[in-house]
Amino acid sequence: MDGPLRGVTVVALEQAVSAPMCTRTLGDFGARVIKVENPAGGDFARHYDDVVGGLAAHFVWVNRGKESVALDLKSRAGLAVLRRLLHRADVLVSNLTPGTTAKLGLSPADLRVSHPDLIAVEIDGYGPGGPLSHKRAYDLLVQAESGACAVTGHPGAPAKPGPPVADVCGGLYAALSVLALLHGKRRGRPAASVAVSLFDTMAELMGYPLTYTRHSGVEQQPLGMGSPAVAPYGAHRTADGHTVVLGTTNDREWRRLARELLGRPELAQDPRYATNADRVEHRAVLDAEIGAWCARHDLADVQERADAAGIGNSRFNTQRDVLAHPHLAARDRWREIGTPGGPVPALLPPPVITGFEPPMGAVPALGEHTGAVLAELGLRDEEIAALREQGAVR
Repeated sequence: MDGPLRGVTVVALEQAVSAPMCTRTLGDFGARVIKVENPAGGDFARHYDDVVGGLAAHFVWVNRGKESVALDLKSRAGLAVLRRLLHRADVLVSNLTPGTTAKLGLSPADLRVSHPDLIAVEIDGYGPGGPLSHKRAYDLLVQAESGACAVTGHPGAPAKPGPPVADVCGGLYAALSVLALLHGKRRGRPAASVAVSLFDTMAELMGYPLTYTRHSGVEQQPLGMGSPAVAPYGAHRTADGHTVVLGTTNDREWRRLARELLGRPELAQDPRYATNADRVEHRAVLDAEIGAWCARHDLADVQERADAAGIGNSRFNTQRDVLAHPHLAARDRWREIGTPGGPVPALLPPPVITGFEPPMGAVPALGEHTGAVLAELGLRDEEIAALREQGAVR
């Protein structure tokens, strides 16, 4: 089965994670993604490290299946090539520093005139019109600004959530916006532009704690591997040195945990723990009870009993544990993709579409597809050679 986005061409002026995640997601659904890079080094995320056969782990993660075209957009000739490329494209995605697309004559307002059928997506840090709009914005900076670090870690010891949540979710919101606008075009609506800011994205992800604080006046404190909203819900050491995470989401589950897991029916009937709000208030007492019980049982025993009682549970895993995770192996979630440094394993994208196998294309070398794409645009060999000589392409 063809991908649902087969026939859609996406041009990307992108770097780091947010826009590359957007375009890789579109590519996973079958879109063609042409990544335009600076000939002098390309996407700077290529060089964060060199652990994947000379390539950076960040870059390999979010750039598979793309074609790399190296254009010097500061040159008139390179910019002219980009404009020819955009005439054949359906979508332009960018996350360059604020104001860069306007300097290139490629702002959404410019594109409405020069490329009226093009969907233009700009991802930036803070969005226009505010006191922070001019600032550079990286994942950690935005997570700190949005309050995400204040609800992660422990009281007095805030932490950045491990994955680049602002970048990833900003990219996914951008991809979702592209899908919506493509659908609108097919229903006869004109092409439109969309702006996604990482700060707005994180403010949305902070919806629960912001709503709670607005209406209660209380700033909930982080609880490490626990939740300030629900109790009991957290991590406990087991007798064999592992860590199990147990969670309840309603009063019925709590009563089952007390009766069937802990063997403490009196706790299930105790009015101090009748509702979730009551249990949150007495969290320390319940955590001590559950922690003491887990400390007397091995991980396998805890999970077997929890499953039998219908109590949510998981094992705390490290990165190595996940790489060897039997659930990923049993469901055949790994594929091999090509890179300039040789083949490497990569995870399939999360959506499983009946009858469709994601393309899982190779990670491109810088400028690997420049010649082929320029020829596709109708440039003759001598014209391409002249552009190379000028330094406009690589």
